[in-house]
Amino acid sequence: MFDLRYHVASLAAVFVALVLGMFVGVGLSGRGFVSDAERENLQARIEELRLERDAAVARVADADVRDQAFEDFVRASYADLVRGRLDGRSIALVFVGSVDQGVAQTVRRAVIEAGGRVALLRALRVPLETEAVDGRLGANPDTQALSGADNREQLGREVARELVGSGPKPVLGLVAAELVEEQSGSSPIALDGVVLARPAPPQAGETQEFLTGLYAGFAAAQVPAVGIDESGASTRAAPVFRRRGLSTVSGIDEASAQVALVFLLAGASSGSYGIGSDAVDGALPIPAPRQTVEE
Repeated sequence: MFDLRYHVASLAAVFVALVLGMFVGVGLSGRGFVSDAERENLQARIEELRLERDAAVARVADADVRDQAFEDFVRASYADLVRGRLDGRSIALVFVGSVDQGVAQTVRRAVIEAGGRVALLRALRVPLETEAVDGRLGANPDTQALSGADNREQLGREVARELVGSGPKPVLGLVAAELVEEQSGSSPIALDGVVLARPAPPQAGETQEFLTGLYAGFAAAQVPAVGIDESGASTRAAPVFRRRGLSTVSGIDEASAQVALVFLLAGASSGSYGIGSDAVDGALPIPAPRQTVEE
């Protein structure tokens, strides 16, 4: 949809430029600078672009109708599509920046309706409070190797590993006050999936390096890890998540994207799904077979 609209806008810009060029040409022709043949070629090109523009506008209108029909179908069949796909599974929801309550509610509802639960929520404070974090890490012999500007990426990987795993959490235990802005729930057992959102703007420097490690750490986990974006987000995180190896879902506020999220958490093949230009693999992944309980 985005690509079609971009194409229409491009055609419109070229169309306007050629019309202006024709007017200038007509004016110059009176002074002998533009021939009648050149002016006719210009007029023919304008008509060609007008036809291309009108055809592109029609395709956008058709795509809008198809998209709406698809969303209507997904809403009507949503319960059947997701029912039981996350039965008994515990999911973590991690925000980079402050919690977006709308996104949190959407993810919780999608997970619950699929039979799972959001067992852990963490909002990570950015930018990273480097001096305070290093003070905590450097004071403990077991975590000294993670302190310092050269170790931010490794620190991010370790935080991701501890968030997902069920074992000891020495790093988070030390730096939670500096790193975690908001939290709820705990993970006495290993989690079954991670949903990652980034309400905060893009970061730079040491914080960017820390987030690079965090995203890569989630991607390397032995559970599904999915980065999400809302429709029309001012800063899109999906391309960054995708570069770090995460599956992504764009337009999480739409029903079809919520189905895509459930399918990915339930074991569908990784990729970038949802709506918009970042959904490079389509609207929905092919779902994994439903788990059946043998009697």
